[in-house]
Amino acid sequence: MSAPQSHWTNRSFPEAAKELLADSQIRRNVRHATDVIQAKRNRVVGELPDWEALREAGSAIRAHALEHLDEYLVEFERNCTRAGGTVHWARDAAEANRIILGLIQRHQAKEVIKIKTMTSEEIGLNRHLEANGVRPHETDLAELIVQLGHDKPSHFVVPALHKNRQQVREIFQREMHLPELGDKPEDLCAAARAYLREKYLRIKVAVSGANFLVAENGAVCIVESEGNGRMCLTLPDVLISLVGIEKVLPRFRDLEVVLQTLPRSATGERMNPYNSIWTGVHEGDGPKEFHVVLLDNGRSPILADGEARQTLKCIRCAACLNACPVYHQTGGHAYESAYPGPIGAILTPQLHSMEQGRTLPYASSLCGACYEVCPVKINIPEVLIHLRGKVVEQDQKTLGGKLGVWNVGMQAAAFVMSSAQRFTLAQHMGQLAQKIFVSKSGFIERLPFMLSGWTQTRDLKALPQQSFRDWWAERESNGGDATGAAKESRDAK
Repeated sequence: MSAPQSHWTNRSFPEAAKELLADSQIRRNVRHATDVIQAKRNRVVGELPDWEALREAGSAIRAHALEHLDEYLVEFERNCTRAGGTVHWARDAAEANRIILGLIQRHQAKEVIKIKTMTSEEIGLNRHLEANGVRPHETDLAELIVQLGHDKPSHFVVPALHKNRQQVREIFQREMHLPELGDKPEDLCAAARAYLREKYLRIKVAVSGANFLVAENGAVCIVESEGNGRMCLTLPDVLISLVGIEKVLPRFRDLEVVLQTLPRSATGERMNPYNSIWTGVHEGDGPKEFHVVLLDNGRSPILADGEARQTLKCIRCAACLNACPVYHQTGGHAYESAYPGPIGAILTPQLHSMEQGRTLPYASSLCGACYEVCPVKINIPEVLIHLRGKVVEQDQKTLGGKLGVWNVGMQAAAFVMSSAQRFTLAQHMGQLAQKIFVSKSGFIERLPFMLSGWTQTRDLKALPQQSFRDWWAERESNGGDATGAAKESRDAK
């Protein structure tokens, strides 16, 4: 399987995060935007007495679809074809790019309009089209900001979340040649509307993603908030939809659940302003030609992993990003992937067969906030731990991995902690060794070498002079009298 074409540098998460942590403007932008979305989400979720039941239902629907994915994909293909659509199967990014470019070239198109799709970012579609003489135009406002700013998306739902209003204005002034453009939201929206309107009316080929596929009737569903999607779905003569194979739902009625949980989780809305559902082609209504490209690109191996399969339940709401304390500090670019945040930390390494993004499973405090807000109950911390185990297994197969600092350290820790006597001895040695590092406040403020990574951002409480194990042994030796032992312990401190 070929690797996706990407403009990411493939740095490790710690390397990328360190650079972004130094950018105070991005940090302020990200924190403000995610706090606003999270507050709206909490408010509208709190209105529903059956929210947890909806989460359970959504989780069950997605799990069932993945369990029988082969059957439902074939059913979708049959019903979509019957309705006049054409279904293509793409094993990897290269094949998907080749199929889409071929369809565009068949119609001799030099430009396409696009609805926001992270799947196209995953396969590097825009760069592939540009390299072959086709100019893609993003029509989602946030994606347009990213594209005109020659930037990269940092969020699923709000790709330009890391930009503030003044920065957007500067981009529009420069790229749209509008030196007198104001900085009010209505000014920026009016500029984007005028810029895109001409393209909607002129360009005859559109590329979209999809939020859901419906096996029962071959329908494709897209939800959005701006109306740009509706324009792209109805005005062009040709519509090409790139969709990950995991997006299929068994029945039309399943939309009842996910169309309640998705908008509340994604944008804090009770309902998406635009919900577009179409099946095949219809004379005099919408595109004359409709194609669906079903993308695997590493999803089948994830499906085969019983522990990690739940990753594919994701409906791309980005609630986990908004709730994640790590994402709050770094923003999305630190993940060096089309898929940032907690879900990206488990999805990206698996799409790349654990060859890239190996540091992402460690980009988490395992606090569980992502699981608490997930509308389909993906246990992201559980999968993160599973993937950390895979990283260790891969490292164990190489000499460099076996002799690496972390592996040697963990093996030493396992040796010490597997014996009460060795653990007690290590505690006593630690109490002696720490003395030169403990400040007057009782904290360790600086540690040397690789341990300095901890004390760069936080102080470490010094080991007490008497461990709990020692205190308990002393208590027992005093006939179970804790009073004297406790007093002595306080005096020792």
